[in-house]
Amino acid sequence: MPQTNARLTDLKWHKRQQTISLHFADGTEGTLPAEFLRVFSPSAEVRGHGGGEAMLVIGKEQVKIVAIEPVGRYAVKLVFDDGHDSGLYDWNTLHDFCLNKDAMWQRYNERMAAVGLSRAPAQVPKNLLIKDLLADNQTD
Repeated sequence: MPQTNARLTDLKWHKRQQTISLHFADGTEGTLPAEFLRVFSPSAEVRGHGGGEAMLVIGKEQVKIVAIEPVGRYAVKLVFDDGHDSGLYDWNTLHDFCLNKDAMWQRYNERMAAVGLSRAPAQVPKNLLIKDLLADNQTD
């Protein structure tokens, strides 16, 4: 069960490794990679607006955190280089992530494998044009 009053005592952003390290008053600590934080963003965009399973976020293996903004004394807003910036990571959520990271990551990878998707960003040829994506592959 997620803690409802987690108290963060330390947060460090390791830009080179693209991780954040967290320490909580109850002794819980953890290091969370940018990809994990992006994939499990607490935003409604990712978690969904209803009670169903969260959206499966793909291709974020190389995503980077570009900014961390404090939100009062209870959360941080993470800004990612793919433009995602709508999730508020409160201390309870981050505490839960630290406790459950391995199980969450395993479930995520199982979901990816089940539908044949990858963590790697899509490889799009540099010379691909929008009209090529829209074409019906018909010849004149």
